[in-house]
Amino acid sequence: MPKLEGYHRDLPYSYAPGLFPSTACLRACPDRCMRLLISERIRRTEDIESLLHACQEREIRVETADRVLERLSRKENCYAAMVYRKEEGQFEDGPHIVLHEPSDSGNMGTILRTALGMGYRNVAIIRPAVDSDDPRTVRASMGAAFDLHIRHFDVFDDYLSEFPEMHLYPFMLDGSVTLEEACRNLPHSYALIFGNEAAGLPPRFSKLGMPVRIPHNDRIDSLNLAIAAGIGMYAFSQRVGGK
Repeated sequence: MPKLEGYHRDLPYSYAPGLFPSTACLRACPDRCMRLLISERIRRTEDIESLLHACQEREIRVETADRVLERLSRKENCYAAMVYRKEEGQFEDGPHIVLHEPSDSGNMGTILRTALGMGYRNVAIIRPAVDSDDPRTVRASMGAAFDLHIRHFDVFDDYLSEFPEMHLYPFMLDGSVTLEEACRNLPHSYALIFGNEAAGLPPRFSKLGMPVRIPHNDRIDSLNLAIAAGIGMYAFSQRVGGK
């Protein structure tokens, strides 16, 4: 098989570093799994034996590759990584999460994991953005990314033209309605829109849909993106179906 390269976003494949993300990748999308890398130092636990057996059943190559794993792990120990083929997702029926130009892989991974936990499967990412297939993002999501339908758009207008029926809820510091007000009488098709960590959403979003603000006291100027997204997703998910 061809030699693996250190990860960069132009590659057609990426890595899911860690035992749990590797297992999640194999469970959710086995057809995209190319090979499993393991360290010669890995402990043969029940979980790793189960993963190795699943790879054998699906005829997925397993190889020892400590150097590649060391490059992936950086400061953290990493004893396993699934090599998988990148693929653009296809949205299913239901609400959307829209991340407008996110720039931090840790935040994105956390948001992806939270989205899955709150029942959101469709995630639109507006470029320029941190790489959703970066191993750091995949690891931060703890493999949740493989259970989501993730799509990329060069500009927000591309997303808007493809999904004109979506009711928009951009989250902004000066949003015209509170989170509690926005959650009332939710339509079936809606999108929660979150902006860049530093800049937030551009001013034009204040004229789109129903701009939402999360009230907090004046001891802070804003919430961390992943925290704000988590609060918003939880609040909206609890209102679906008139809850």
